[in-house]
Amino acid sequence: MRRRTPIARKLILDVDTGTDDAIAIMMAALHPELELVGVTTVNGNVEVEHCTDNSLRVLDFIGRGDIPVYEGLNRPLVRADFPVPRALKKSSGVHGTELDVPPAVSRKQSQAAVEFLIETYRAATDEITLVPTGPLSNIAACVALDPHFVDRVPEVVLMGGAHDHGNVTPSAEMNIWADPEAAASVFAAGFRKLTCVPLDATHQALVSLDDVAELEAMGTPAGTAAARFISLRIAGYDANNPMAVRGAAPVHDAVCVASLLDPSVITTRHLHVAVETQGTLNIGRTVVDTHFRGSGKPNCHFAFGADRAKFVALMLETLRRTAN
Repeated sequence: MRRRTPIARKLILDVDTGTDDAIAIMMAALHPELELVGVTTVNGNVEVEHCTDNSLRVLDFIGRGDIPVYEGLNRPLVRADFPVPRALKKSSGVHGTELDVPPAVSRKQSQAAVEFLIETYRAATDEITLVPTGPLSNIAACVALDPHFVDRVPEVVLMGGAHDHGNVTPSAEMNIWADPEAAASVFAAGFRKLTCVPLDATHQALVSLDDVAELEAMGTPAGTAAARFISLRIAGYDANNPMAVRGAAPVHDAVCVASLLDPSVITTRHLHVAVETQGTLNIGRTVVDTHFRGSGKPNCHFAFGADRAKFVALMLETLRRTAN
């Protein structure tokens, strides 16, 4: 009997590329069980025009320049800038404005990201998972502009937030902190299924220098690019994070994509999660009601754990592939 080929799971990535977004893009674009419908970009790790350029560079480098890229919002929904101006935010050295791959040949689409998202979900006949791995500005704009957007999205799997510790402030993670009003709107929107992959999980799925050597030895475009990007991440964490495991670093956004391929990569609890938008100490904090002390009903599958071995194996397996 001929083995049936699994139907590819469709997804859209909303990114602020960035080194870890780049790994997520490559995994989504190359794995045969995934169909990357499009990439939308948002202001985040770097300014949105650089996020767009980096996304195009990565897709071209791995031979997937056919995947369209749509540029999104260049600022938070409410604030004139991040809660702390960008220039005052200490750089961790793990991203860089331009990723170390050749300049893009392909070009961004003329349609704006929010318009693309709304129209794509309005016209969809198949389910398309939405995977935001940057600030949630584009997604919140869709929620505000289209009253049916939430009903049309079957599942959101986002990278962001933290329960145990932040990475911009003691309590806030970058993606949520960068546009807390947008994040608050998305968590409260009522999506059918919302999965959050926070720092608590991604810091359990570290990629080591030994893994980087294996990526480099593959000889594939994706393996070569990933080795460069993750080497930069490891050097940045070693230099700037006194709590980091030496010679290893998280590749946050790629964990979201891996969880689509194997849900057991992450371990979640169904809880109520809200985002703090006031004050100075806690702004951008994801408030996770782990002991059911609040009145909110569970609205989020929040990942407290991740399986490093499964994640790394999936990443290595996928990045060995080529577009052909």
